[in-house]
Amino acid sequence: MSKNNNPACPELVEGWIDICSVDDLVPNSGVCALVEETQVAIFYMPEDNAIYAINNYDPFSLINILSRGLTGDIKGEPMVSSPIYKQHFSLKTGVCLEDETVKVGSYGVRIEDGRIAVNLAGEK
Repeated sequence: MSKNNNPACPELVEGWIDICSVDDLVPNSGVCALVEETQVAIFYMPEDNAIYAINNYDPFSLINILSRGLTGDIKGEPMVSSPIYKQHFSLKTGVCLEDETVKVGSYGVRIEDGRIAVNLAGEK
C-alpha cells in the first residue's frame, strides 16, 4: 500500500482510498478525483445501485475529460460518452464501444458506510 499524506483522503485497508461521501455526488453524472496522481472519473448510478471508476483520460482527444461526459447505456451496457468526440466508454470495463481496441483503465470502487473508496491496484 502506498503512503498517503493527505489527511482529507485517508487510506482504508487493502489499498482502498477514501474519496468522498456518496451524498457529495450528483446522481447519473461524473466527478473527477485525483487518486495517487491518477485522475479517476467516478460515476454514481443510483437507479442501478452502482458506482463505477474509470480513468479520466480520453485517448481520442488526449485530455482528461471523461468525468464530464454524458452517462447512459447502449444495449444495457452502462457507458459515458466523451464530451469531445463522442466515443462511448463502458463504465464496467473502460472499453470503447466503437473501437474495442481502445480502452481506459477501470478501477475497483466500493461504497462502505456511505463513503466512496477507490482501489487503483484493483484495476479491472
